Amino acid sequence: MNRDTRSSGLDSLVLTQVIGRVGVITLNRPHQLNALDDALMDALGEALLHFDADDRVGTIVLTGGPKAFAAGADITAMAGWSYMDVDRTQFITRNWETIRRVRKPVVAAVAGVAMGGGCELALACDIILAAESARFALPEVKLAMLPGAGGTQRLPRAVGKAKAMDMCLSARTLSAVEADRYGLVSRVVEEGRLMDEALTLAGTIADYSLPALMAIKDSVNRAYESSLTEGIACERRQLYGRFASEDAHEGMNAFLAKRKPVFRHR
Repeated sequence: MNRDTRSSGLDSLVLTQVIGRVGVITLNRPHQLNALDDALMDALGEALLHFDADDRVGTIVLTGGPKAFAAGADITAMAGWSYMDVDRTQFITRNWETIRRVRKPVVAAVAGVAMGGGCELALACDIILAAESARFALPEVKLAMLPGAGGTQRLPRAVGKAKAMDMCLSARTLSAVEADRYGLVSRVVEEGRLMDEALTLAGTIADYSLPALMAIKDSVNRAYESSLTEGIACERRQLYGRFASEDAHEGMNAFLAKRKPVFRHR
């Protein structure tokens, strides 16, 4: 794989690099197990939007460290906040939801713990690859809180109401194998091969036509968030739009000519 890399400084809250057509973002608070405070979420949002606007990048991989993808929200920062503090600053809405603005596919590569906000961040990605060491939980009930970064909404859509209630109400932790069986993750990979597998998958995706990828992502998300009738209407509009795409005609002509297509992402 061609690794045309560009890394941020090691003291940054997130590390970024470009490998081929894949933008890689690594959460970088290892001593706090990548606890998600405001500064980290601001940095993550900036990195996501940068790669979303970068023509060299077709797919984004988001990962953490071997011990923790992200241990959740930073409780140290939150403990003294009042209702007015979180309402006035639009806690979570202001920066945690930046990922929803990203049109390119985002692959989460999860090793170690993905707890609370870390699990919710993974759920906000389009595909989750889990190392065998991955552990997923929404334990906010232990603090008399609730999963408030999309957990109570995205988790039932991923695993169903019964299993989501079980996880949210009992703070149950899922192993990687259980998460795969529940439908929370896309696949489980061998320990030590997480990033290789994530980069291979992301590279495969990134080689396809970017406008088609964005159309597929939009259509699937519409199915996830709306009625069947609205989802079908969205899908049909996206399908018709492909006939205005250079890449779609290239893909069809290449298929008829029995050659590999050369996509220009237009």
